[in-house]
Amino acid sequence: MGSINSYIFRTTFGVFLVVLVSLTAVIWVTQALHDIDLMTSQGQTILVFIGITGLIIPLLILVIAPIALLIAVAHVLNKLSNDSEIIVMNAAGMSPWKLFRAFMSVAVAVSLIVMVISAYFAPKGLRMLRDWLTEVRANVVSTIVQPGRFTTIERGVTIHIRARRPDGQLLGILIDDQRDPAERFTILAEAGDLLENSKGTFLILQNGSVQRQEAKQPDPNMVVFDRYAFDLSRFSGGPQTVKYSIRERYLWQLIWPDPTDQIYVEQPAQFRAELHDRLVAPLYPLIFVVLAFAYLGAPRTNRQSRTLSLVGAIGAVALVRLIGFASTVFGVNYPWVLSTQYIAIAAAAAFGLFVIDRGLIIEPPAFLSNWIATWSQRLTRRFAPQ
Repeated sequence: MGSINSYIFRTTFGVFLVVLVSLTAVIWVTQALHDIDLMTSQGQTILVFIGITGLIIPLLILVIAPIALLIAVAHVLNKLSNDSEIIVMNAAGMSPWKLFRAFMSVAVAVSLIVMVISAYFAPKGLRMLRDWLTEVRANVVSTIVQPGRFTTIERGVTIHIRARRPDGQLLGILIDDQRDPAERFTILAEAGDLLENSKGTFLILQNGSVQRQEAKQPDPNMVVFDRYAFDLSRFSGGPQTVKYSIRERYLWQLIWPDPTDQIYVEQPAQFRAELHDRLVAPLYPLIFVVLAFAYLGAPRTNRQSRTLSLVGAIGAVALVRLIGFASTVFGVNYPWVLSTQYIAIAAAAAFGLFVIDRGLIIEPPAFLSNWIATWSQRLTRRFAPQ
């Protein structure tokens, strides 16, 4: 790799990493807020919260990486153009293909990253996320032992504990059970202890009362007790068998699915659509670079605006990606639709390579450029400060 190619590779890949990290961090924060209940209602630490929510990062990278690469290539090409480096290279007899190969080397590297993440790391992260969330939410003891909070351990069942002594005894216990619409149970107890044995997990309540309010009765029935055992095992569900969704399957499990897999038997079309989506994912970084270079890689004078070309590149990339999304969605019911994403990528590649080979400058017709420039000047004058 020559010095120019090395320079372009380092610059483009560096910008790609900065954009990738920035976008991933922003989107991760928004996604992580959906699981903030792990810290609030489930009583987990900040490290557990970060660890669980961080498992979606490979999936985010899978989606963001091609977009980050497009931004990086557009930035570097714009920088080379503003510094007149592309014009100098072209005047020195440098072939557009040599400059294009430098960007494609970055695209190949990103494509390999996407391929590995798509095949293994993204489904692995989702599997770990499902396992971890199942374990955390099944741990009833850590859920209820949160003094001073009203905690919902199951839909319709709320528990409140006033305080906890150093020896582990719970004080001021309230349990409200509204799962049955025909009747409501409310349990009040002065104290209680957690007991775990081979039969399950129990909350042994002391000195309290049970109020039973039937829907058709105006007054509740009350029973006072000295000791009462409240079974918590039914809320944890005991040992659970985790069933992984189609998106949580490794690539080889989609290529060679288990014929006895219940999900595969019930949803073979979903398996097929997910498989094609995984196979086509590494192609997007390559085609994004081809389109970006086709629109922005040709040498231009300072009078030739690159703004409309940039808009065109973004539009072309968005169209290809939109066809890919639509192909995956509609391909579940109409298998022939899955081929449209390959046709779109092949057509975009043929178009981009043709433009690069001929050294064409893609820009709108003169009348459209003049019309856009006129309206831009009018808007600028209208909103300019007086």
